[in-house]
Amino acid sequence: MSRIGNRIIMIPEGVTVEENDGVITVKGPKGTLEKTLLRGVKYNVKDNEITLTIENEKDAAMHGTMNALLQNMIIGVTKGYSRGLEIVGVGYRFNVQGSKLIINAGYSHPVSLTIPEGIKAEVKDNTQLTLSGIDKELLGEFAAQVRKVRKPEPYKGKGIRYSDEHIRRKEGKKAA
Repeated sequence: MSRIGNRIIMIPEGVTVEENDGVITVKGPKGTLEKTLLRGVKYNVKDNEITLTIENEKDAAMHGTMNALLQNMIIGVTKGYSRGLEIVGVGYRFNVQGSKLIINAGYSHPVSLTIPEGIKAEVKDNTQLTLSGIDKELLGEFAAQVRKVRKPEPYKGKGIRYSDEHIRRKEGKKAA
């Protein structure tokens, strides 16, 4: 049995949760999110509380996953999510131009990424980028895509890292 799947999800004030043909729609002050209900999971609402149950033991793997996805959707439409990235290196910088994120990361050319709809990118002092949005999955995927442009290396620490990430440094070669 999944302990996370058995967790009761509270619906805060100003948030509506509806199910239509296996698609759950969560509406709140920051926006609307939709997710298809995973196979074998049943959805029940009672007095601003959501409980999820499974039909049989084969579908138990999706019980906790659907509960976590639903909880993330409710937090997203009420508070929202944000992810910080920083770039370290001489001449490395972020730049936002409309719906494009331009990254200078030591290559012979700047790397251009299209910012997905629903994500807001904000640059502070050219080296710090803050991504924010209501969809946790989309936000994390785009942040990982930005980090992949130049992963942090362990010798000098250059590259793109999450703002809360710690890079283990290596010593390098020693003279004999």
